[in-house]
Amino acid sequence: MLKPSDKWTWYYEDSEGHLMLDLGNEMLFKTNLPRKLIVDCAIGINEFSVDDASAYQGYKEQIAHLDLSEPRQAELALYCVAAKRFHKPVQPKSWFFDSVADGSINPEEGDLIRLSNSHNEGYFIVLEVGESASLCASVCLEEFALSGSKSLKFGEAIKVMHDRMAIVNHFFTVQPIRMVS
Repeated sequence: MLKPSDKWTWYYEDSEGHLMLDLGNEMLFKTNLPRKLIVDCAIGINEFSVDDASAYQGYKEQIAHLDLSEPRQAELALYCVAAKRFHKPVQPKSWFFDSVADGSINPEEGDLIRLSNSHNEGYFIVLEVGESASLCASVCLEEFALSGSKSLKFGEAIKVMHDRMAIVNHFFTVQPIRMVS
């Protein structure tokens, strides 16, 4: 199991074209964030902070309920931390998703949500909550089709208005059942 360390460092790698995380022991993690999606401060070297470690643990706890292998859980948690800390502010792209009948919700960071459109439905984790829209990352191994030509890959982030989301935490948690007679 991958444990956060204060020796980890974030940096942007020109040759890779993506934000990277040096995990030490000659291990590197390539995020799914290309140069065009990261804030300027990500270009230098940044320590893996206490806030990053806390976010990693929080996402790992939520992701543990998903049907993903341990390496995939760690990969997704690191994608989430990278996006939460370094993703550029973006406008919502809610037109890719159907509205939910019950109206707007108030998600919290780490909530698992369902989004759907005419192509498919998928599950996402909330990374950063805004007043009326939140940054979310896909938790599905299969690509999520946004349109006939655009899709989101595993761990990729998108900002979505709350009126498109359905919170589905309860789908992924096992509640103990007490038998009484």
